[in-house]
Amino acid sequence: MDDMNLTTLQKGHKVMRADAIEALAAGLRGRLITKADSDYDEARTIWNAMIDRKPGMIVRCAGASDVIKAVRFAHDNHLLLAIRGGGHNIAGNAVCEGGVMIDLSAMRSVWVDPATRRMRVEPGATLADVDAETQAFGMVLPTGINSTTGIAGLTLGGGFGWTTRKYGLTLDNLISMDVVTADGKLRRVSEKEDPDLFWALRGGGGNFGVVTSFEFRLHDLPGNVLAGLVVHPFADAEMVLKQYRAALEKAPDELTCWAVMRQAPPLPFLPAEWHGKEVLVLAMCYCGDLAAGQAATAELRGIGKPIADVVGPVPFAAWQQAFDPLLTPGARNYWKSQDFAALSDQAIAVLLDAVRKLPGPECEIFVGHVGGAAGRIAGEATAFPQRSSHFVMNVHGRWRDKAMDQKGIAWARGLFEATKPHAIGTAYINFMPEDEADRVEKAYGKNYRRLAEIKRHYDPENLFRMNQNVKPLPEMRAAS
Repeated sequence: MDDMNLTTLQKGHKVMRADAIEALAAGLRGRLITKADSDYDEARTIWNAMIDRKPGMIVRCAGASDVIKAVRFAHDNHLLLAIRGGGHNIAGNAVCEGGVMIDLSAMRSVWVDPATRRMRVEPGATLADVDAETQAFGMVLPTGINSTTGIAGLTLGGGFGWTTRKYGLTLDNLISMDVVTADGKLRRVSEKEDPDLFWALRGGGGNFGVVTSFEFRLHDLPGNVLAGLVVHPFADAEMVLKQYRAALEKAPDELTCWAVMRQAPPLPFLPAEWHGKEVLVLAMCYCGDLAAGQAATAELRGIGKPIADVVGPVPFAAWQQAFDPLLTPGARNYWKSQDFAALSDQAIAVLLDAVRKLPGPECEIFVGHVGGAAGRIAGEATAFPQRSSHFVMNVHGRWRDKAMDQKGIAWARGLFEATKPHAIGTAYINFMPEDEADRVEKAYGKNYRRLAEIKRHYDPENLFRMNQNVKPLPEMRAAS
């Protein structure tokens, strides 16, 4: 093995001797991947094709001991470090240029204890891995809506989806974590063990270490859920959104309904003449008694004259994968998001205007319906700050051709700016692209200073900076 010229934390370069690299590789249960390996390009490729970075080395970990060795190697040599879980994050922080990439994707075990209704999950697991195990026991962990998403990044940034209104955010269901901090120590954190670090990890993203194991509490969800899509002509969108908004004011926690606006894909239940035309879709899920679900969804399903209504009983794990075909890897993605306390008439008008200007057939706007149990937790109880938001907007720019980058990004940014007057200012960090570093402090609001203090204690050199970065407190002061 040859010497390597690796990127440092200060964006300089350091030549690492071959014997030091060989010693690292020899101590791993997993393996070290370099540019000389045939699978290097595959290993550095993540969900968002807009990210094309080349790490100096990739440490594919088999367990916590490998993570400890890789973190110590990066820390002791002041090397730029990135952490890959599922590799699904929009900002692409799983991959760094020229530094060390810790790859957790091989650590995918999921273990359910039905007696205690608890679960242990390794950080490389996807939501599909989690759902397969929990549903086998008639249980559920509230997570996101795309089964290829990694559990680690989703949890550390928040985690919301179809069962959040009933059971809280993914991070609200954490009992404990094993985490390797910047000093290379493996710590068990919980409400009683390193409680400040436990607080920060619940919403603070990858700023504080590498989680090697999550322990969650589970909830009963046997059998089917009542879920599916109601598709409306875009010409009726204003009326539908206003009635949608009113119906949700009375919605029980078991019911979640999201609004999606895009060009209709060629779904088998849609008449061919609607394929490629703008539509508004109400995607809903009721996680409770099916008869009660029929009553709870009646008002939403009774809005207007839909093109199609395919709401019915479905296995929860299957519903979790319903949107996977629209979110496959390999496309170029750019997102912008806002949190809304309410979906005002003015905000609706802005959204509808943007849909009339969609830059491509895969671009969409979705409005996620949250609140419920997640909104009844105090904003300072965890690092996750936006408990008051009832709706989350994600402007999902997605295309295949690099030549579309300028047009697609401009569309997303334009809608983001136009919705600012109607938003509450916080942000869901898992939806923030890499160019929003200046938005991080505002996104965390009153929780930011405590995060910066905890960062100073556990990561004073900001080793874990490939994320929506919270700078250690001295750096924050210097920048102000």
